[in-house]
Amino acid sequence: MGTPPVPVVHHPACRLHDPGAGHPERPERIDAVLGALRTPDLAGQVAWHEARPATREQLERVHPAQYLNGLEQVAHAGGGALDADTVLSRASWEAALAAAGVASGAVECGLASGRAFGATRPPGHHALAARAMGFCLINNVVVAARQGQQLGAARVLIVDWDVHHGNGTQALVERDPTIRYVSMHQYPWYPGTGAEDERGVGNVFNVPRPPGLERRRYVQDLLAAVDAARAGWRPDLLLVSAGFDSLAGDPLGGFTLEPDDIATWTRALRERVAPSPVVGLLEGGYRLDLLAAGVRAHVRALA
Repeated sequence: MGTPPVPVVHHPACRLHDPGAGHPERPERIDAVLGALRTPDLAGQVAWHEARPATREQLERVHPAQYLNGLEQVAHAGGGALDADTVLSRASWEAALAAAGVASGAVECGLASGRAFGATRPPGHHALAARAMGFCLINNVVVAARQGQQLGAARVLIVDWDVHHGNGTQALVERDPTIRYVSMHQYPWYPGTGAEDERGVGNVFNVPRPPGLERRRYVQDLLAAVDAARAGWRPDLLLVSAGFDSLAGDPLGGFTLEPDDIATWTRALRERVAPSPVVGLLEGGYRLDLLAAGVRAHVRALA
């Protein structure tokens, strides 16, 4: 008996969000991700699932209705800039619903099969309850966490290895002891949050690190924080905010990681929380070849 394939959840509308020419968070990112997972050598290791768009009920577990209505109205009016680097196009609301639906669908697949990957775009971990920022509109990983809890996974661990701190994720969960959040990120760097003394209700474990350290330090320090978060607390579900801008050479970060390190992390996380499921959700990653290589390493390690 071979290992069952990894569910990869996607939606074609994730490509429709278009922040404009020259923007790093461009539609080609999702093409690179899906293309990397459609190669012949992965054919038996991946099972494709098209998501349903998120429902209002799923979104309103995380974001107030007034905020969601505002995003929808701006998009339907043709789009516009929400801040210096977060831009809506006419189809961005459709893409945001699709991305949050991919996140929820990945959790459903993960709870059924033990692991899954969701190709979420636009990314989500900077989105606050009522504010879009940092390319992010809906906080996909928190939507996913709440979906997991609805389906019986009472305790959720979120591990964020994007090179930027997930300020939105932290703000949304830092008063909730049922969710623990571990983030390793370049510091000081955008968005300026994520100091080590930001602890929430004892459920936030930040690992701020400078750029340019040797790879091994980043790998070990993130896993040490995961071990601290798990001390005396067993998660029913582990979600990865899988940002591939932490790889060496990404234009928006200065970490030194290689795709092998992504695989090392993925395997180590699976071992640490087994038999609880591990579900990866796409965050950043802005150099297409690195993004593709990182996603392949992550999904192969999930397999």
